[in-house]
Amino acid sequence: ISYPEITEMQTRAIFEAAAQIIRGQNKVKVNPEIMIPLVGFREELADQLRTVHRIAQEVMKSRKVKINYTVGTMVEVPRAAITADEIAKEADFFSFGTNDLTQTTLGLSRDDMGLFYDEYQRKEIYSQNPFASLDQTGVGKLMEFAVDSGRSSKKDLKLGICGEHAGDPSSIDFCHRLGLNYVSCSPPRVPIARLAAAQAKLRNRE
Repeated sequence: ISYPEITEMQTRAIFEAAAQIIRGQNKVKVNPEIMIPLVGFREELADQLRTVHRIAQEVMKSRKVKINYTVGTMVEVPRAAITADEIAKEADFFSFGTNDLTQTTLGLSRDDMGLFYDEYQRKEIYSQNPFASLDQTGVGKLMEFAVDSGRSSKKDLKLGICGEHAGDPSSIDFCHRLGLNYVSCSPPRVPIARLAAAQAKLRNRE
């Protein structure tokens, strides 16, 4: 927001690339999904949306192409989860950035964990590393609230999760029960994530 030229540059790069592919010989279908990070206020997302839409129109006009795209946001600060109903009015989708959401909820970073995790585990404060497996009773409650609140404003709101938790079977099972649509993890963890998602579907089927 303070440096709009960054959003303009990144948006233009996305749409120029999409236009080039669409106009290529292979006629590949392209539907960019643009995700705005670290949103805590509806007005922040609205501000960025104006920039994205303006640049998108400029590129489509100059390149003479039609590009279907969606714009959503990361839910990675507690305020975004708490005000999800308002933010959903601007967003096509939410992606829970659970690494940062865990950090901002617990007030500590993944790097901090190495300093005291063993002692916390020994005293049974943490049963597991919250940066490896989702803190379902804390961070998870924020996610649950955001899911319900967001979909109360936009019934078809697409919801997902990205980060290391998206490759953890226990976290994936929890996300399935919340009604999330997808998980996005690092490439080496894709096989585990796919298997865990299938198991969650079977385990929780009605």
